[in-house]
Amino acid sequence: MTQTRQAADAIAKDGRGKFPKHKLEELRGRGYVMFCVLMLIVIIFSIVYFIASRGLTPFASQGVSVGEMLGGLKWSPEADTPRFGALPFLFGSFATSLLAAVIAAPLGICAAIFMTEMMPKVGKNILQPAIELLAGVPSVVYGFVGLSVIVPFLRDIFPGQGVGILAGAIVLSVMILPTITTVATDALRSLPAGLKEGSYALGATRWQTISRLVIPTTLPSLLTGVVLGIARAFGEALAVQMVIGNAPHIPHSLTQSAATLTSIITLSMGNTTSGSLHNNALWSLALILLIMTFLFVFVVRLLERRVKHA
Repeated sequence: MTQTRQAADAIAKDGRGKFPKHKLEELRGRGYVMFCVLMLIVIIFSIVYFIASRGLTPFASQGVSVGEMLGGLKWSPEADTPRFGALPFLFGSFATSLLAAVIAAPLGICAAIFMTEMMPKVGKNILQPAIELLAGVPSVVYGFVGLSVIVPFLRDIFPGQGVGILAGAIVLSVMILPTITTVATDALRSLPAGLKEGSYALGATRWQTISRLVIPTTLPSLLTGVVLGIARAFGEALAVQMVIGNAPHIPHSLTQSAATLTSIITLSMGNTTSGSLHNNALWSLALILLIMTFLFVFVVRLLERRVKHA
């Protein structure tokens, strides 16, 4: 047995005592993959460490309290007595993101139902590629269209200048529509055909099957798409910045100017000195964005786990 194994090893090696080519390719491939994974881990932890170290500096050594930033209403970093109340920006980010999800979720889910249950061939060949093209449009184009079309339209209907929470939510709803629609379409298409056939065999109509079987069964996956859309909207900067007005206060109506975390960061970061209190406070806002992203990812993981256990 030992002699046979030694003979096989000798055959596996060439005359120079080296391993065959496929063995070397496997080792190189495995090493390359491990290197990429380690680089990815290092990059992620480096980003988190950098943002956290800069974002925690105002609280650790510059006299800013967490309660003041999360609950304060006034943002005046250049005043004689600087104030760093970020509550208006938090409100603006959540208001625009949630309102955009309220607008886009029914449209995206209904479009997915139409493409999978009613017109599957037309949906797969025409409608889904058209919707997915929206994901490739640059955000500045959405912002310019919102500034040129949506803002004047709202100005003619509602009192005010047209910029505000509603304009930002409409722009964001179009931007997150491909995400919600794509995830919902994949979820509906993964549903076993036997479930729907069994429903039809029991005498249920197509709408009864969709409303009482298809949607409840795929609801965790549908909610996953909605959460991903909210996360996409929460981190959007340029398109919202162009149509929201960028006023650092909590608006009393959807048509009043407001600001978001991303808009205030992009507007102010270039006008601050690295290491200053104002600059570090903006990094604190970036840290809040990072934490919110982690929370959205956590919610998505919970929904995916629910899908697996269903």
